[in-house]
Amino acid sequence: MSSSPTGEIYRIDWLPGTDVLHGTCHCGAEHSAQDPIEMWEWMLAHPEGHSPSAPQGNSS
Repeated sequence: MSSSPTGEIYRIDWLPGTDVLHGTCHCGAEHSAQDPIEMWEWMLAHPEGHSPSAPQGNSS
């Protein structure tokens, strides 16, 4: 487990018997990957990539 300078907690668990890492961001979003670099990039890109983009409204 690691935390950022702002106190946010990021958790990465290894799934025993596999090469898969399972990450949980401080916002509750989850992601699995085999590449540790991919996992950290996903975590540190918060909030980008953590949830679907909000629909864009019409500007009038």
